[in-house]
Amino acid sequence: MLPLHVEVVLFDGFDLLDVTAPYEVFQYGADVTGGALTVRLVSAEGPRDVPSGAGPTLRAEAALDPVRADVVVVPGAYGPVDDPEETGRDTIPVLLARTLDTRLPQLVAQALEDGTTTVATVCGGSLALAMAGLLTGRHAVTHHLGMVVLEATGVRPVAARVVDDGNLISAGGVTSGLDLGLYLLERHLGARVARAVEDMFEYERRGTVWRSGGVDPVAVPSPAATEDAA
Repeated sequence: MLPLHVEVVLFDGFDLLDVTAPYEVFQYGADVTGGALTVRLVSAEGPRDVPSGAGPTLRAEAALDPVRADVVVVPGAYGPVDDPEETGRDTIPVLLARTLDTRLPQLVAQALEDGTTTVATVCGGSLALAMAGLLTGRHAVTHHLGMVVLEATGVRPVAARVVDDGNLISAGGVTSGLDLGLYLLERHLGARVARAVEDMFEYERRGTVWRSGGVDPVAVPSPAATEDAA
């Protein structure tokens, strides 16, 4: 079996934990499987030093390759939510919007259209793709502060820790990158691999994993409505 290849995207202003949490999960997954997984940091522009929103810079090893990648992970951004004049820094919405001026939307669109590639997002990563028009009609989650924005772009928001909508997997707030990485390990390499990494990290996955499909629940009337009918 060929190794599962994961590419974690960097862009100017990315959130460090959105990147490093899943990256380290995948890297240790590679260790415990004897190389059944490879992971690298990439950017839409190719090899370069990419500044995070928190200050430290990470090095992108290569350009994002939607043909080679089995999994593409898109992080969110780090910065103030509003009041840029007060902080003197670019806000998260501004940082995410700037990705639209790069080749990132085009490359991610190619990955989604391929059908064999899984696109995964952490926190505001789903917002960046939604703003590019790539997630219309899809189920996804983001940080709780951005759920209204997600819905406004035509996405079907789901309040869950991880949302599995086929070849699109999204995760909520910043720390959910750990849950995303572990879920993807389990999905692609099996529960025993995910459990081995979980044990080493001394981390217990939390929250709900929502999967597309199944039977739609029937609406249950509220107690108040039932009493009124009686």
